[in-house]
Amino acid sequence: MKVAYIFATSGHTASYKLGKMILPQLEDGSHGVDVLGMFFFDDNTYVLRQGDPVGERLAAVAKEKGMLLMMCDQCALERGLATGEPGDCKPSGTVDGVQVGCFPDLYAALAPNPPDQVITL
Repeated sequence: MKVAYIFATSGHTASYKLGKMILPQLEDGSHGVDVLGMFFFDDNTYVLRQGDPVGERLAAVAKEKGMLLMMCDQCALERGLATGEPGDCKPSGTVDGVQVGCFPDLYAALAPNPPDQVITL
């Protein structure tokens, strides 16, 4: 099964659920599904800051597995993790491999190999 995760819940969902549950399973190969991508909203974008321990580990796994890491463009701009304007911005100060976009960008990125399930946390 192929899945994509959307980290949308306020608070630090990404640092806890991703960092303590999902990421360790991805690292040791026991997660049980192919994760095609992850999309981050609100303060969950902070996990993708350069130097963040969870973000650095996630970037390594994403590179190894060809996994998409994308932040909401407006969320990233508000938090200083992107430069430019909504609809046309670039990541700034993030771990390697992060993209910035909106839902149409996420759809386009996942379209060639669509997930069977999209899980929102």
